[in-house]
Amino acid sequence: MTINQKLSTIQTKFKSKKSRFNSFGKYYFRSAEDILEATKPFLLELGVSVKIDEELIHSEPMPIIKTTATVSDGENAIHATALVGVDLNQKGMQTPQQFGSASSYGKKYALGNLFLIDDTQDSDATNTHGKESLPDVNKAKSYIASGGKIEAIKKKYKLTPAQEKELMTTLNG
Repeated sequence: MTINQKLSTIQTKFKSKKSRFNSFGKYYFRSAEDILEATKPFLLELGVSVKIDEELIHSEPMPIIKTTATVSDGENAIHATALVGVDLNQKGMQTPQQFGSASSYGKKYALGNLFLIDDTQDSDATNTHGKESLPDVNKAKSYIASGGKIEAIKKKYKLTPAQEKELMTTLNG
């Protein structure tokens, strides 16, 4: 069996329940540890190993961690990556906690990319963390046109990708 066939077997048979509960956001999610635990039955069966590597690839203005998840059969390997920023302005967290949180997200999403885990229904992917949606994009555009910062808007409101693109156009136009 080729490494591609081994990975395809894992991708199609993989099952990991969202067994952890976020009491603040009121949603269930799976962690990187849950994903790794669910892959263990495949390791001996298919003769593969899974590993995760992390690398700090950028530090200004925000540290960026590149996480690489790898499945290997000892001869060949397939990699998937995730990039996560470390929010050093996260209130209520010490710097090690900020890096640890970003590391956990990076691992989870690199593994999700490798094993094709679809988290579109995962509240972790859609949770606004207490932020309301941007009510009026035109007011936000006026704010930016008069010298306001998009970062201030993003701290207060959850932006859709389309809204963010529209605001960036205002900023750059």
